[in-house]
Amino acid sequence: MSAVLSAPPRVGALFLASPKAMISSAVALILILSALCAPWIAPHDPFALGSFSLMDSELPPVWSEGGDPRFLLGTDTQGRDVLSAILYGMRVSLLVGFAAVAISAAVGTLFGLVAGFRGGWLDAVLMRLADVILSFPTILIALLVSGIARGLLPDTRQEDYAVLVLILAIAINEWTQYARTVRGQTLVEASLDYVKAARLSGLGDGRILARHILPNVLSPVIVIATINLALAVLAEATLSFLGVGMPATQPSLGTLIRIGNENLFSGVWWVVVFPALTLVLLVLSVNLFGDWLRDALNPRSE
Repeated sequence: MSAVLSAPPRVGALFLASPKAMISSAVALILILSALCAPWIAPHDPFALGSFSLMDSELPPVWSEGGDPRFLLGTDTQGRDVLSAILYGMRVSLLVGFAAVAISAAVGTLFGLVAGFRGGWLDAVLMRLADVILSFPTILIALLVSGIARGLLPDTRQEDYAVLVLILAIAINEWTQYARTVRGQTLVEASLDYVKAARLSGLGDGRILARHILPNVLSPVIVIATINLALAVLAEATLSFLGVGMPATQPSLGTLIRIGNENLFSGVWWVVVFPALTLVLLVLSVNLFGDWLRDALNPRSE
């Protein structure tokens, strides 16, 4: 128990002593807050089609010749403000990322706890299922799920369920990492004396898992979730870039990059460069913070 209580102060001290952690977390926090506050800080509403004007299309960034102060990062081929589109698109990418991570972490942690605590045939079935899923790349499974959903849903409803399909497509493949990690931790914890004492005291399996084992296996789950957030955002961007993710009416960062890439060779470079840079900053900052968090929560680093 003392180790658990001393972990937060130790992590806080390591955080303040690590420039990488502070800079990466600051960049990630700024980007996430900017996305959450998009309706209030975006100069324009990229979904208000009536506010677009073809006379404002393909304007370069404000510091370039021909730039317009109304559009800091320029406009796309429809006259839509690139900065506003990035802020709103980042909201979609983060929504998919956070939701996919939450679902995969919850399912994987539950399966890992049950497999490690119960053992037997249930453990074998869950782990073999995880092995099968791990043998396929995330993008391949996501493409399969997206293709099945497009085949089952009518054309008029596909855009309405695009976010849900993306979340499920990414989460289906990611739960395996949590399950395997939590299973290993559960096997260790279940063999310790305090769990045996809890059993002798008459506590049921559910209470033992929730009150004793779960709190002690959360550290690796938090680390995996942090790193997988960046991977989920990147997976969403990849699927949207390939045209099987978010539609143009609900643009994410990947959709904006795909649309901008179509006009890259016509000289409208800012439409693809700025969303791509935003995606790189977001993924890199979250990855660097997750990498630091893994080292900070590793008991062997003490």
